[in-house]
This record gives sequence, structure tokens and C-alpha cells, in this order.
Amino acid sequence: QVQLVESGGGLVQPGGSLRLSCAASGFFFSGSTMGWYRQAPGKQLELVAQITSGGDTNDRASVKGRFTISRDNAKNTVTLQMNSLKPEDTAVYYCSASVGSQWFASPTHWGQGTQVTVSS
Repeated sequence: QVQLVESGGGLVQPGGSLRLSCAASGFFFSGSTMGWYRQAPGKQLELVAQITSGGDTNDRASVKGRFTISRDNAKNTVTLQMNSLKPEDTAVYYCSASVGSQWFASPTHWGQGTQVTVSS
């Protein structure tokens, strides 16, 4: 059974940082592409960043230079380090897995989501 459990969301002031983590289980993690998506109130779900099993990344233009996705294949975890946060980054962030894919495929599984709120 695939499980993706996010942690690390919360309330932060503009310009601050947060680190999201996702613990994965139930599938071949090191052979799968992982990612983070987000959905703001009233808006569509959008890709934030993906990382392949080989470490190649695909980042949303608006987060380049501020967010960094990384993975630890030994611990089955994927992390999103978010710096210089802006109010427009406020959203529910979802961990995703493209199980069995070694490129930037659409997700096959999702976590439950974690709220990130950027506000003064």
C-alpha cells in the first residue's frame, strides 16, 4: 500500500522559510519520480517541483531560486526547502509519487496535504 505522509507546514511571515518533508512507503521509492504540488483557495492544483530517481529536477518558474527539492533514497524521503516565502505561496502542499517512472510523469499517488500560510 502506497503511503505518502507530509510534515512541516505552518504559518510563516513573508521572507521566511519552511521545510516540508514527505515520508514514503509501500513502493519502489528510488525508482520513482517524486514531487510537490500545491493548491491555493479557488485555484487549480499546480506543480511546484519534481525530482527524478536520478536527481533531475523540474521546478515551477515562480519558485526557481527560492525553493529546492531534494530526495534521500536511503530514507525514502523527499524534501521541499522553501525560502523567501511570499503571500502568494500560501496553499495546501501535496507530496506526489509517479510510481515506477524515471522521468517527469504525472503522479499516480498523493499525500494528504499540509497547509502553508505566508502572512504577516
